[in-house]
Amino acid sequence: MPPTDPFDALAASYDDHFSRSPVGRLMRRRVWRRLDSCFSSGQRVLDLGCGTGEDAVHLGCRDIEVLATDRSLEMVAVTREKVARAGLESRVRVERLAVESLHELATPMFDGALSNFGGLNCVADLPAVSEALAARLRPGATAMLCLMGPVVPWEWVWFLARGEPGKAFRRLKPGGAVWRGLKIRYPSVGAVRRDFSRHFELSRVGAIGALLPPPFTEPWSARHPRLLQGLNRWEQRFEACAPLPWLSDHYLLELRRA
Repeated sequence: MPPTDPFDALAASYDDHFSRSPVGRLMRRRVWRRLDSCFSSGQRVLDLGCGTGEDAVHLGCRDIEVLATDRSLEMVAVTREKVARAGLESRVRVERLAVESLHELATPMFDGALSNFGGLNCVADLPAVSEALAARLRPGATAMLCLMGPVVPWEWVWFLARGEPGKAFRRLKPGGAVWRGLKIRYPSVGAVRRDFSRHFELSRVGAIGALLPPPFTEPWSARHPRLLQGLNRWEQRFEACAPLPWLSDHYLLELRRA
């Protein structure tokens, strides 16, 4: 694992720019709604790419035991501090671990797993992740994987209106796009399903940001709170209906360990 990571520079400001933003709060609450329906008190959940630990703390507060992991040393530090402030050290353990190194993790089996808001978009070999994750989940366990999709009409309209076609269609670039030296890939729902099909069955797919505007639309979104709430209500109502998951900023896959 490299001594520094592209996400290190984002750790201190990530919550201000996303977690506490109007769009970010709505998106995360939508994911939490599904987490709360799948994971329950007393279970053990593996959090891959935990970022600043928002999801780990949420699960820990529900009496769920969490192993929160991230490739970024600074993200891990922020998560540990947040866990300590919440008094959850007995429920939430934090380790620095890249998703690509999941096969090195020596720990008892988990009842479920989570990878939220694009952590897996930074991984080149998803079938290898599927193999390593399956070896650490009990049969019947749920894996909740939230990835950035390739087709986002909101993004096309937003950046084309600003004369930036390169940004508008960056997710469609073959092989992905480079960000701070890191290759970001945007696999389709079908591609991820195939990559995990050897060990997992798809239970559900939902849209996270199809009618809702993407997070980068701040501060425009902050000036239209009623519109934002309305779009969120309609999206939540139809989040699992085609074609919304295929046209969203993120999509949430719920996979069952075979």
